[in-house]
Amino acid sequence: MSSLRNAIPRKAHKERAQPQARKKFGLLEKHKDYVARAKAFHKKEETLRRLKEKAASRNPDEFYFGMIKSKTVDGVHRPQSEANKYTQEELLLMKTQDIGYILQKAQSEKKKIEKLTATLHSLDGRPSSKHIYFAEDREEAKEIRSRSSENKMATTSVDVPDNIKRKIASSYRELEARKNRANQLEKIYMDMALQKELQKKGRKRKLREDEIVCPTTKPVFKWRSERKR
Repeated sequence: MSSLRNAIPRKAHKERAQPQARKKFGLLEKHKDYVARAKAFHKKEETLRRLKEKAASRNPDEFYFGMIKSKTVDGVHRPQSEANKYTQEELLLMKTQDIGYILQKAQSEKKKIEKLTATLHSLDGRPSSKHIYFAEDREEAKEIRSRSSENKMATTSVDVPDNIKRKIASSYRELEARKNRANQLEKIYMDMALQKELQKKGRKRKLREDEIVCPTTKPVFKWRSERKR
C-alpha cells in the first residue's frame, strides 16, 4: 500500500519568501537558521556564565608568573617578548650541545654507510682484496689470466632470485640516501661551527672577494691577532 501512496505525484511545497514589505531586512529566516543562531547564542551565554563563576570564586592571593610576564594593550592580551631570554653564555652553551649532537649523528651515519657498503660488497661476490700472481714466463701468465677470467664468469653466471635482487637494489638506494644525509650533516656541522666561532669575543671582519686566496661560495672571516697574557 505504501508503494502505491508513493507512486501518486505530490505537490512540491516551496519555502515562503520574504514579503515585499520586508525586503529591506534581507532573506526570510528559516527554522534551521534560527536553530544555528540559538545554539551560538547559548554557547556564548554558557561561556560568560563560566567566566563569571571563575571570577567570583577566584582566590585573591593567587599568583602565577603569567601575571608579570604579560600585559594587555588596548584590551588585547599580549605575552612578554622572549627575544633576550637567554644570555650570551647560555646561547653559546646550547650551540655547543647542538654541534655535538650533529657530529654524533654524522659519525653514526658514516659507520652505517661503512657497514652497508661491506655487506653489499660481499653480496655482489666481489673479492675484498686483490691477489697478485707471479709467473715464470708468458705462457704461465696467460694460463693464470684465463683461469681468473673463468672464475669471474662462473661467479657472475650464478642465478640470483628476484627477491634477493630487489633487496640488493633497495639496499643500494638506502646507501645512496645515507650518503646524501651524511653530506648534509657535514655541511650543517661546518655552518654551526662557524656560527659558534662568530659568537665568541674578538674583533673580526669578513674578507672581500679579492682578499680570498681560494675562491669559495661561503663567507670567509679573519680575526684580529691578539696577544695572550
